[in-house]
Order: sequence, then C-alpha cells, then structure tokens
Amino acid sequence: MKHFSLASDAIDLARLHASLQHPGSGGFCAFEGWVRNSNEGRAVQGLEYEVYAELALAEGERIVEEAIARYGVNAAHCMHRTGNLAIGDLAVWIGVSSAHRDEAFRACRYIIDEIKHRLPIWKKEHYVEGDTAWVACAHTYREHEHEHHHDHVHELAAPFVPDYSRQTRLREVGEAGQAKLAAARVLVIGAGGLGCPVLTYLAGAGVGTLGIVDGDRLDASNLHRQTLYDARDIGERKVDLAARRIAALNPAVTVQTDAEPLHAGNIVDVFGHYDLVVECTDDLGSRYLSNDAAILTGIPLILASVYQYEGQLQVVTAKPGDPCLRCLWPQEPAAGVAGSCIESGVLGPVPGVLGSMQAIEALKLLLDLPRPTDHALLLINLLDGTSQRLPIDAARGCAMHGGCAEAARRGLTMAQAARDVDIVFGNLDAAIAAGYTLVDVREAVEIAAQPLHAVSQWIPSTLIGEHATELPAGPVLLVCASGRRSGVAARMLRGQGMLNIHSLAGGVATLVPQRDRIAG
Repeated sequence: MKHFSLASDAIDLARLHASLQHPGSGGFCAFEGWVRNSNEGRAVQGLEYEVYAELALAEGERIVEEAIARYGVNAAHCMHRTGNLAIGDLAVWIGVSSAHRDEAFRACRYIIDEIKHRLPIWKKEHYVEGDTAWVACAHTYREHEHEHHHDHVHELAAPFVPDYSRQTRLREVGEAGQAKLAAARVLVIGAGGLGCPVLTYLAGAGVGTLGIVDGDRLDASNLHRQTLYDARDIGERKVDLAARRIAALNPAVTVQTDAEPLHAGNIVDVFGHYDLVVECTDDLGSRYLSNDAAILTGIPLILASVYQYEGQLQVVTAKPGDPCLRCLWPQEPAAGVAGSCIESGVLGPVPGVLGSMQAIEALKLLLDLPRPTDHALLLINLLDGTSQRLPIDAARGCAMHGGCAEAARRGLTMAQAARDVDIVFGNLDAAIAAGYTLVDVREAVEIAAQPLHAVSQWIPSTLIGEHATELPAGPVLLVCASGRRSGVAARMLRGQGMLNIHSLAGGVATLVPQRDRIAG
C-alpha cells in the first residue's frame, strides 16, 4: 500500500487504520478533516476539490516518506478526497503509528503542514446563496494530549495560474516572448550558490522545462548562500529539494533531475536535449567539460565562478567564430590554482549576485534581447563595486590551435581517457569493503575540520610524489575536498606506472553523512 492516495468516494477508515497497525507501535495519531457548514460567516452547502492527480500523488508520497524518515515512525498514510463533498463528509485523513506518541504527533503535523503548502489540490466552496469561491489558505491546527486527533480540513489555495504580466508588459517580451520561454528547455548544472538564483528566476519567468544536475546532499554550511533550502532539508539530495521548491514556486514548469554528475561519455548527448545550459558548479573540470560539449553541440553556455568577494561571468554562444573558455585559458589549471568555496570561503550574497546575472543572460538569449557583441569575460569585485570587461580575441585563442571545435574534441577525448581514474562512492565504508586503501591528500587544517571517520593514510597532495613508494600495491583511493587535487595526484602517479591509483569523484562533499548511513 502506498503512503499517499486520492479517493473519489468515501474514505474507508477501518481499512486505513488496519494498514497502520505495527507490533512495535505504542502510539497512534490521526488527523481528520471534515466539511463544515460555514466559513468566515458564510453558509456553506458543500465543497468541490480539484486536483492535478499525477503531481499530487508523487508529491504526497514524498511528503509522507519524509515524515517517516524524519521522525522515525513505523507507518503513516494520508488520503485526500477529490470531487464533490457534502457537509460532514470526511475530506482528509492522516494516520501515523510509532513507538511513542510524541513522534506520531510530530509526524502527523508535518504531513498536515506540508500537504497544505505543496500539493496541487484546490478547494471550491459552494454557498447556500448560490455562488461559489475558491478558498484562500487559512490553516489552523489544535493539538490535544489524547492520541486520536480531530480537526477541521485545511483550506487550500485556489488553482494557481502563472501571472507573467509584469514581464510581458516589456515591449521586448510580450506574449510572443512568454511563449518562447514556455517552449524553452534549460539545463542547470549545479544547484548550489549559483544554481539557486538561476533556478528560482528561470522558474519564476516561466521557462517550460528545467533540467537540474547535482550529486550533492545539503549541508548546514550551504544554507548561508543556497536560499532554495532550509535547515529541515539538511542531508537530503539537492536535486530533490530544488525540484520540490520549483514545483511550489511555479507548477507550470516541468523539472527533470539527475543526481549523477555529467561526464565525457554522456555530456554531449545530454546537451543535445536542451536549448541552453547554465553551468553553476565551483568545479573547473565541469566548466571545461561543459565548454567542450557546448562547442560540439552548438548549445549556448553561460559560465560563472566565484572567489571570495569576486566573480567572473562568460557567455559561450557556441557559434562558429565566437570565442570559448579555451580561447582564454587553453588548458584546465591544476588543482588548487583556483580554490572552491569550501577551501577559500565565500560571502553568501556573492554567488547570489553572479547567479542572478547568469539568469538574466539566460533570459536575454532565450528572448533574443540585446547583448554585448565583444564576447568579453566580465570581472566583478563586490567589495569596491567595480567591474571590467576582459576582451577575448577568438583569433588569438583556439584559432591558433585548430579552432574551438578541434580543441573541444581533444578536451573530451582526454576527459574520456581519464574517466577510469575517478570513482564514485556514496560512502567510504563501501570503498573499504571493495578493497581500497584510503589516502587523504588534504591539508591538516581541512582534516581537522572534517575528518573522514575511516581508516586512512595521510599524505598531502603537495608531497604525494615524494612519498609514492609508501603507497600499497593494491588499489588506492585518494581523497580530497572536491576531487580535483586527488584527481591530479592520481593521474600523475598513473603516469609513473602506478595504475591502481584512483580518485574519489567529487571528494568528501559527495559522501553521505554518517547519520544517513546509519538510518538508511
């Protein structure tokens, strides 16, 4: 039996109650919402519920599963009526069984609050005088000490119809431009500090399909800059969280998610399914990979990066003759040359500003709005409020080495050849079980701040070449903060004939927190 269901007929309470019986349960909490005969002084003769069934079932299932995992209850179910209901009919039922009543109460309340805010279910009241009205949200909840709880049904928001009137009033947008946005498909790589404003503004603008690629789970250290999320979300996958927030912001937007990082073997094919790509990671390898895929597919790409109080922005149009990332920097810099937010620190609004600029560049491309023609790299300093444009001369870039397309093909070929160096593990226990010896190549201060909690050797990346003879003959997994330093070290050692050396893809940031591994 699923955790969430819709019912067009009367709810079978006996069957639902029986489904939650569990030998380990000592407490049971239920919420019942009934149709009442008045609302705000008006006599009501009945209700009508409309529902976007497919989305409601999927999101309702997520909500109840979240409550089960969050509060450790044994079983839970929510059923919501659809169609026409009479006075006194049971409209909503939520039941939770757990070892103790406190967890049951808290899980029940969580489900109540979340279905109110997240489900596409709308209530129309039919009044005795003959007219009808979609009822605005007016949530109340009264908790009692007894374990079986009754309350009135929540009043859910009226059917949501996106209102783009503020942007369609712009002469350059209008209804034709809004139709372009509705038909557009945009891929956003990274749902962190840059990706949060990009996703928010593109969803709000009515971009029809948003793809999200991100393999990370939310950490408490992300919250000061990643404004799509909140403290309740820590430990969950960002792609799932972002998809739910977008659905709440604009249900008209289709969201496609992928928690696996793109790689040289699939990135060209993935890019081909979109009209535009926005690269929002703090990973240089991902930027170069995205640049090469954009050039080979002809899909425009918007790049941004952040370093402490500064940022860079570049639009790769992917048109023949226009410059690309490699025209400015032909080769990807070695690991550590450009630090990530984890290593260098960042003030929260800085990626917010750069991400907002990526969003406006995306909308300008989708709407064919005027843009600069000099193809410059934009440099922004948010401490002194200055900016400058660094011209990129395509004739002096990749053109001197066979052109952007040739440089992109070489880049993807090299990336494909190096793929077997990087290995994905959700946790280090799995790596150890697979026979790998762990070698932490981070600096001592990084290890003190975030220890591995697993048996490992310590050899800083700057010394790995000198101490290569200390590595075991069996398979070795090098670990760093982001996977960049460990990847460079692994490739160097492989070049010396040590073919059993690998790097943890994405670094410690991709590891599932210890508490999640225990719970799951």
